[in-house]
Amino acid sequence: MNMKRKLIHLLLVSSLLIGFLMPSVALADAVPGDVFITLGEDLTSEQKDELLNRMEVSSDVETLVVTNEEEHTYLGDYISARQIGNRALSSSKITIGESGTGIHVKSDRINWVTNEMYANALITAGVKDADVYVTAPFDVSGTAALTGLIKAYESAADIAIPEEQKEVANEEMVRTAELAETIGNKEANELIIRIKEEIATTSIESTEEMRTLIVQIAEDLNITITENQMNELTALFMKMKDLNIDWNVVSDQLDKARENLTDFMKSDEAKSFLDGIIDALKGFFNSIRNLFSS
Repeated sequence: MNMKRKLIHLLLVSSLLIGFLMPSVALADAVPGDVFITLGEDLTSEQKDELLNRMEVSSDVETLVVTNEEEHTYLGDYISARQIGNRALSSSKITIGESGTGIHVKSDRINWVTNEMYANALITAGVKDADVYVTAPFDVSGTAALTGLIKAYESAADIAIPEEQKEVANEEMVRTAELAETIGNKEANELIIRIKEEIATTSIESTEEMRTLIVQIAEDLNITITENQMNELTALFMKMKDLNIDWNVVSDQLDKARENLTDFMKSDEAKSFLDGIIDALKGFFNSIRNLFSS
């Protein structure tokens, strides 16, 4: 066997060994419309079936498992172990969207993290152009769901999102939810979005410059935050600005998120929801009027 034939033989054997030893990466070919599911490891069989039915996928669909250990890894520095709990239950569905469509989020049985908070945190993590659905077997805070969503997107896009980027995204979600408790959901989300928009277009070099920026945006929005909240936000965004983030993509996805929210408010679904609230209020006040008139 001459040298050339030996080389060809070696390359063929090497290729076979690599193909045998390396795991398959079929998910790299994900296209718009592809669906990826994550389920909490501690769901019962009945709960899994219920959630898969709610997600409108078959019971034999391929799923990724999210563990309670993973939840504590990404959330343990920001909320108490008691709030995270000792069971992984939150589950999610990501459907790959067409390029340029942005992130759409819907949730069910989530009582602390809002859809907008998920969207903003996912954008920070590098997720783009996807329909997202978050659910659980009963009412939960929703903080742990972001772990599954990022895990699903990594599989869908066949990428590895840097750990520090995941951690910052989780911290952003928690800080926004905490802010919402004192200043309101709409105000908290708008504050976070505006800060990220400014970071995308402004060179911030020092902690003091970041703090000044946050103070100015809060004043522009007529929002009052505490000294502790200011310190937490300053620390968060100093970490965020130092990440290897494509801020052009972030800006584009934030714009799309705004458009998606506006489109929803114009939709029949939103109008039906608002009409339901109005009807309920009318019924309430009519009941009070009837009570006094009698």
